[in-house]
Amino acid sequence: MDIPSQSIPSEEVDYYGLQEAIGDEEPNECEGEGVEGLEDDAPLNSHEPPPTSNEQPSTSSKRKRPSPLAAATRAAATTSAAATAGSSEAQKLCREALARMIIIDELPFRFVEGEGFRYYMSVVQPLFNVPSRFTVTRDCYKLYLTEKNRLMSILSKNMQYVSLTTNCWTSVQNLNYMCLTAHFIDGDWNYQKRVINFCQIPDHKGDTLGKITEKKLLEWKIEKVFSITVDNASSNDVAIAYLKRRINAWKESMLSCELLHMRCCAHILNLIVMDGFKEVHDSIVKIRNAVRFVRSSPSRLQKFKTCAEDEKIQSQALVSLDVCTRWNSTYLMFESALKFQLAFDRLEDTCGDYLLHFTGASERKMGPPHMDDWEITSKFVKFLKIFYDATLRISASTHATSHMYFHDFGTILNALDKWCESDDLIFKSMAEKMKIKFDKYWGNIKNVNLIIFIACVLDPRYKMKYVEFAFARLYDTSTANALSASVRDTLCRLFDHYRLSFGVSEQNTNLSSQTSHSRDDNVNVENYDISTVFVEEISKEDQLESKTEVEIYFTEAREKVSDKFDILNWWKVSSSKYPILALIARDVLAIPMSTVASESAFSPGVVNTPLPCDMETPDEAEAIDKEVNKVCEGLGDLGIWRYDVFTTLCKV
Repeated sequence: MDIPSQSIPSEEVDYYGLQEAIGDEEPNECEGEGVEGLEDDAPLNSHEPPPTSNEQPSTSSKRKRPSPLAAATRAAATTSAAATAGSSEAQKLCREALARMIIIDELPFRFVEGEGFRYYMSVVQPLFNVPSRFTVTRDCYKLYLTEKNRLMSILSKNMQYVSLTTNCWTSVQNLNYMCLTAHFIDGDWNYQKRVINFCQIPDHKGDTLGKITEKKLLEWKIEKVFSITVDNASSNDVAIAYLKRRINAWKESMLSCELLHMRCCAHILNLIVMDGFKEVHDSIVKIRNAVRFVRSSPSRLQKFKTCAEDEKIQSQALVSLDVCTRWNSTYLMFESALKFQLAFDRLEDTCGDYLLHFTGASERKMGPPHMDDWEITSKFVKFLKIFYDATLRISASTHATSHMYFHDFGTILNALDKWCESDDLIFKSMAEKMKIKFDKYWGNIKNVNLIIFIACVLDPRYKMKYVEFAFARLYDTSTANALSASVRDTLCRLFDHYRLSFGVSEQNTNLSSQTSHSRDDNVNVENYDISTVFVEEISKEDQLESKTEVEIYFTEAREKVSDKFDILNWWKVSSSKYPILALIARDVLAIPMSTVASESAFSPGVVNTPLPCDMETPDEAEAIDKEVNKVCEGLGDLGIWRYDVFTTLCKV
């Protein structure tokens, strides 16, 4: 949910007519200490230009030269002392805007004490009393509490279920941190995610993770939890088992929490592909060595660019070297290298160092790649593209993804089955290894969360017919029938749960009963209106032949398949027609298929930010670390922090 912008009415506040500066709640560190270069006889004109190079400064100016900040500070102080009235509301709004800027732009709290910022503010508004970093910290915490209360109000008002993602990380100081993110769709059918917890934890044990998650849910008064998406660490299985017991005790569980555990699909895909890459083919090594040669020095890269220009290869990006432990970077390396195949061939003919680079018996000297290697690489790219595209789709954290994953699920399973029957021994061996890992997580239908299929059913472009069609193509007849029956049964049980929990009557039944009741009040012995009798009879027939929303939804025509189709907007429009089913869709479509939303809090820009570089002793480092953790306890849950809560905290 976007942070609401605060505007200051022009009729109430005149920024340049403020009469009095309102002081901080705590004295500013920079106030009262004096500013270097500021003397009692320093000029008050802050905009006076500095002396030119031709002017000879006086002895006193050589000794202490007034800084622009010092002059501006004196000018602001003089103007403030002469003022007769002020606006506390303007000061309040400006400080709130400053706190939002610190949070949104992920600035360090000490940014407000920088000389450049204070000089800028003295020019923009001399009467604004720039707060200290301690005051800004308190303002950020107040803003956090305001947003937290607002978010709690929204969740309680909508009475909806919330889906969670969680992830853990260990810093370079061997400190453990945990991030908990809530996902939901608001009343306007906009996808929302909020970091509701970012805290230090003692360890990564399952019981610890479960208890901390329970504590934060109680703190936020969240009892309606639909699902929790986690990676495949064994400790998460223990944590989910603990949370199932606790959530069931809250009497707000969804079908006894049988749909609670959602495994991170992106993590599973990564494990599947990495198993296929355990035995690296020689062609991969040769192309990697060729790319490494090109990227090893600026002169070699320039020669390669010349070869690409001679071959008239139109591409803005050059080849990139992969990270061996990340298969997606290997895919991107292959994809870029294939575009420059002719450039590599020309480099072999024009650059003597290129061939000399591959003389040797080690693996790093294998190469250069030839036509057979490029053909094998081309097949690798086509094969890996399926997994790469699927990972990109389900890793999105700004829009609904749950209804899309079953398409990738079926595509990957179908591709693996075909590659396992391939005549190409290289790809057959790789596909067989990947299929084993696929079956470990998704081969046994009991291990698959049925939400993957139900979310696809709730996509009006496909519905149940598509799911049944895909089951028939991917599984044997008995398994397909059992899966179809299980999906239908689970959806019907969800429907009954929502109907009883939220007290929403089905539209058809509600309409017929209201019509019958209103007419019965008007019917008496003397009333023989034929239309009244007709309505009574039709109402009785409608009650006998009435269908549930699920049945009506299945029988109606599907929407046209289009990439521009907005599923959330469709359900927003159709919520009056399917009031109960729309509530189910609202919560199911909010379920994330990966833990990327929580992992983003541990982005490289964050995890590579150690303690301040001026920490020279262990005692100083420990003191700063305690201060950071103290701030984390208060600010770590900040829902209005965009993505990386710890980014700001590391810079305190």
